[in-house]
Amino acid sequence: MNNVLVIGSGVMGSGIAQLLSMNKIKTTITDISIENLNRSKEKILFSLDSLLKKSIITNNQKSISIKNINFIKKLDQKINHFDLVLEAANEDYDTKKEIFKKVEKNISPECILASNTSSISISEMGSELKFPERFIGMHFFNPAIIMKLVEIVKGKETSIEATDKIIKLTKRIGKIGIVSKDSPGFISNRILMPMINEAIETLRQNVAGVDDIDSVMCLGMAHPMGPLKLADLIGLDVCKAILEVLRDGFNDKKYDPSPLLIKMVNEGKLGRKTKQGFYNYDKNK
Repeated sequence: MNNVLVIGSGVMGSGIAQLLSMNKIKTTITDISIENLNRSKEKILFSLDSLLKKSIITNNQKSISIKNINFIKKLDQKINHFDLVLEAANEDYDTKKEIFKKVEKNISPECILASNTSSISISEMGSELKFPERFIGMHFFNPAIIMKLVEIVKGKETSIEATDKIIKLTKRIGKIGIVSKDSPGFISNRILMPMINEAIETLRQNVAGVDDIDSVMCLGMAHPMGPLKLADLIGLDVCKAILEVLRDGFNDKKYDPSPLLIKMVNEGKLGRKTKQGFYNYDKNK
């Protein structure tokens, strides 16, 4: 796989595109918003500069990465040269479904379609496609440049050939792929999100404050980051959406999002991306 299209230029899409380009893979990143694309370009350049200052990469590696990324706003029908189309749009079933139905019409028969979804059923999305055997989940973790794991999710119809190609690509870009069956939340979020939700409930019930809750998990359980700070990093809207997928998928109210989580999402306090969540990220305040 030497030519990849990334759809979505948010935090995850930008991180994945940068990762691929740094590993000498021709990468095109697209978004319906030119403003999002411009922000993505700025983020990637800032990240590369930071890695260079820390001597993690060389000037030559930075140049290679920049050379390998192309930013485009509008997709035309000439996308049959891509080996992989990787969707990193919002965690919304209908949005992702429409993207794949549109893209599938114009790709080559060998091209694999992958979703960076963190919870939505690969089998269900694949059932909307003409060729579900070449559709797979490729769940990266934030920040994609640093986190070693890629959760590879096989749908009911995903072929062995497509799975093997994604496993090889994952190794090529320096990540470790763990293969999961298609189940609500897969492996990672089925375990993680109930913990985050319980931490939010512990805060809502005034058992302890934000710092104390996070410190207990860091100091007592050796977590590198507390659950509330992690929720801010993931995005509180994303946490809420994943919990709803778990609740509906298992038909179990134990996955109901905490009322405090719902309240914060409704108020637009989504974590780092809005500079306000359980912590304040606005340097001016």
